[in-house]
Amino acid sequence: MDAVHIRGGNALFGETKIQGSKNAVLPVMAAALLIEDISIIENCPRISDVFRMQKLLEKIGCRVSRADRTLLIDARDVSKEMMEGESVTGMRSSLMLLGAMLGRFHEVTMEYPGGCVIGRRPIDIHLKALARMGVDIEEKDGAFTARAGNLTGNVITLPFPSVGATENVILTAVMARGITVLQNAAREPEIVALCQFLCKSGAMIEGAGGCVILIEGGRKLHGTRFRVPADRIVAGTYLLAALGAGGHVFLREAPAMQMNCVIWLAREMGAEVMITREGITVMTDPVKKPVSCIRTEVYPGFPTDLQSPLMAVLSKAEGKSVIEEKIFEDRFRIASELCKMGACIRTEGDMAGICGVENLRGCLVNAGELRGGAGLVIAGCMAQGETTVTGRHFIERGYEDICRDLQDLGINIVCG
Repeated sequence: MDAVHIRGGNALFGETKIQGSKNAVLPVMAAALLIEDISIIENCPRISDVFRMQKLLEKIGCRVSRADRTLLIDARDVSKEMMEGESVTGMRSSLMLLGAMLGRFHEVTMEYPGGCVIGRRPIDIHLKALARMGVDIEEKDGAFTARAGNLTGNVITLPFPSVGATENVILTAVMARGITVLQNAAREPEIVALCQFLCKSGAMIEGAGGCVILIEGGRKLHGTRFRVPADRIVAGTYLLAALGAGGHVFLREAPAMQMNCVIWLAREMGAEVMITREGITVMTDPVKKPVSCIRTEVYPGFPTDLQSPLMAVLSKAEGKSVIEEKIFEDRFRIASELCKMGACIRTEGDMAGICGVENLRGCLVNAGELRGGAGLVIAGCMAQGETTVTGRHFIERGYEDICRDLQDLGINIVCG
C-alpha cells in the first residue's frame, strides 16, 4: 500500500494549485513556541512532516488544533520535556526546535534529529553558532543538552549559509539580550517567511533575504495570524514534470519570484513559461535539449531539492548532461533506480553524467528519500508502461497529495 503507480505516456494538461511551503511552515511552527499566546497559521500543508511537528509541539504542552489547512497553536503552557522518539529522529526539521526551546527556556534536551538519507548533514554549525550566544552543549548516549544561563546577542559568522543554522540563530536571538548580527546568513525565501512571522508577532529583525541579518532581542512576543507562502519546490517539481512529459499546465499560486533559476533553466531547455500574478503557465514538448552543466547552490541558485527531479527529466534529453551536487554529498541515490528504467547515468563524487536515452521503461523502483521519490514519479510519467514507486511515505513528507495533483494534470496515477 506504500506505493505510487503510474502508467506513463500522457502529456500534462490542466491546472493544479500549489500547496503551502513545507520548508516555511516548519520553522514558523517552531517559532510559535516562543509566543505565550495563540498563533494562527494559514495555508498549512497537510503533509507528514507537519503532523510530526504537531506531535512534538503537543508533547511539550502546546495545544494544537486544525481546521482544514489552518493551525491554531496555543503555547502558553509548555514544558522542558526531552524531545525523543520517531518524530525527532525521523525528521531533520525537528532540529529547529533547538533554537525555539533555548529561546523559551534557555535549556533543551533532545535526541539527534534524522530525516532523509542524503548525507551526513552535521549539526556542528548550529551548535557553534549558538555557543556564541552563551549556550553550553553536553552530549551523551545519542542525545544532547543545550543550556544557557543568559542568552546574549553577539556577532555570529556562519562558515556556510546553512538554512537550519540561520533559523536556529534567529529563533534564539529574538529572546536574547541585546543585538545579534548574523553574517553569511542563508537567503532562502523560507528565512524571509520566518522573519515575517516573528516581526508580525512583535520581534525586531532587519535584513532577512540578505546575507546579514540583525536581530534585536528581548522583545515581548504576541499572538498573530500568518499565511504560509506557496511551496517553490512543489511548484518546481510539477514544472519539471511538464518539461519531462510535455504538455500545457497552469500552476496556480506558484511563487514565480522565488523560482528564477528554475524558470530560466526550463526556458533554456525549450519550454515556454509565462508568469502572472495568479501563477505560472508552462507549455512544452517533451524535453530534448540537454544541460551542459548545472550546479546546485544555495538560494538564489538552482535548489538541491530539485536536483533529483531534474535528473529524471534529463534522462531522456538528447545528448549528455552534467549535474554537479554541491550541497549534499549523497544525493545521487535516485541514479541507480533510474538506470533500472533504462536511463544511462554515471556518478562519481559530486558529479553525475546523464546520457539521454530514447525511452524509459516502467518497472518497480524505490523512493529512498523525499525528493528522489518525486523524481521517480516524474520518471514514471515519462516512461513506457507502468511504474511502481515504493516508499510513498518519503514523498508524503513534502507533497500533500502528489497523486491528486498529477491526476489534475491528466496523468494516469494512483496511490495505494
